[in-house]
Amino acid sequence: QALRQVSQRTVSTASRRQLENRVSEGQKLFQEDNGLPVHLKGGAKDSLLYRTTAGLTMLGTMYAVYYLLVSSMPKKPN
Repeated sequence: QALRQVSQRTVSTASRRQLENRVSEGQKLFQEDNGLPVHLKGGAKDSLLYRTTAGLTMLGTMYAVYYLLVSSMPKKPN
């Protein structure tokens, strides 16, 4: 019974402060018609993340193609 009281107390008093609802601000930002794709509307941080992901994808693709070419070549006998 003591365990039940402790668990109820911690769950019910975990967070007392109210958080401001900012969903409508995000909706306005992402629904705005400014010619940007939705994955870049977040600003510079989204742009940096997008460029980093695209760069890593290109490097990984080139790495995979290189090793496919290397592995497709027959080894020279010694």
